[in-house]
Amino acid sequence: MEYIHSKGIVYRDLKPENVLLDIDGHIKLADFGLSKVLSSAISLTHSFCGSPEYMSPEMLMGTGHGFGVDYYSLGAILFEMLTGLPPFYNLDRNQMYIDIVEAELIYPNYLNSQVVDLLKMLL
Repeated sequence: MEYIHSKGIVYRDLKPENVLLDIDGHIKLADFGLSKVLSSAISLTHSFCGSPEYMSPEMLMGTGHGFGVDYYSLGAILFEMLTGLPPFYNLDRNQMYIDIVEAELIYPNYLNSQVVDLLKMLL
């Protein structure tokens, strides 16, 4: 992600299905169909796209988003890997959107403080 961001590309569809491992264990990203080139590090785009469970609050609010949406999605993937579900997961998609924007995330007690700090920074 650091590399594609250095090239001005915001990925916008980071989810487990798009994270691949090669034979040597290196991470590869697949499906750049929703990616967009930003003109600068502070540029914003306003497209509504991505997978609902991994969308950031700024994407859902339509206030404009940049590279931060990728870090939010990374945090959502890590949360899912640690807990079994993405943050704010709900079968009711509209309620999930509301929760992503408004609710406080509850972290399971089995997550240590360092993991929770990392997740809070990403999410």
